[in-house]
Amino acid sequence: MSTPLDTGAVVASGKTPTSTARTLAGRRLTLCDAIHAEWTKFRTVAGMLWLVAAAALLTIGLGVAVDSSVTCPTTGCDVDTVKTSFTGIMLGQAIVAMLAVLAIGTEYSSGVIRTSLTATPQRLTGYIAKIIVVGAVTLAVAIVSVTGSLIAGRLILPTKGFTAANGSALPSLTDGTVLRATLCAVLYLFLIALLSLGIAYVARESTAAIGIVLGLLYLFPIVAQVISNETWHKRLERLGPMTAGLAAQTTKNIAAQPITPWHGIGVVALWALGALLAGGTVLRMKDA
Repeated sequence: MSTPLDTGAVVASGKTPTSTARTLAGRRLTLCDAIHAEWTKFRTVAGMLWLVAAAALLTIGLGVAVDSSVTCPTTGCDVDTVKTSFTGIMLGQAIVAMLAVLAIGTEYSSGVIRTSLTATPQRLTGYIAKIIVVGAVTLAVAIVSVTGSLIAGRLILPTKGFTAANGSALPSLTDGTVLRATLCAVLYLFLIALLSLGIAYVARESTAAIGIVLGLLYLFPIVAQVISNETWHKRLERLGPMTAGLAAQTTKNIAAQPITPWHGIGVVALWALGALLAGGTVLRMKDA
């Protein structure tokens, strides 16, 4: 008799042994079974764990590079040291998006999605399991990336003149504003992954899905910049997932941002929820 782990391995390899089919026909898969299978698929797909490592390393690495390039030679330098340390998120979000898209995109491109739906005929159960696995992995990546970036900032920025004596205190989680920005940074990467996963289920093709996600992230700010009407300029900045999400990571001059921090992360959450609802609807209504 096959176990849930066997089922996950079967799905990952694209094979469906008769014994597994009998086991699946004999009982209804639970959410735990589906999560086990999705995790098996995730860690056995070539390159996925490399993308996990790349997301963390590139996010922290770009933050380190920016921290090393800025200076505060005199007192009163008005630099948001927290946002400076989180600069790598602008690159890391693209890797996180690719990670989430490929988690399902490879199944559609290889045809394994048909085996997945056979192994887990309750499509909603399989969809929730996929969300949980991708969400858990990206949340872990986000925590490591954001924490690493913050620690790097505390180590590097003092050597660049960012000290309390110069009127620029180091970022510390004991500061409520810094803690909020850190939480929002983690949530932002997590929500970008869920947004990307939902879009991948709608597009059903990795290249198209990645293009759509990157367009949403990077084209919104570009379009907003070329809009001369101030009202529409601010409106686009508030609606764009990246501009709204990055505004949530600000600790200085918050009033100058297009949207307040928690409203900003709320906008990203709405984008993610909408994408997941759309992805679930397509999965339920269309055949593989």
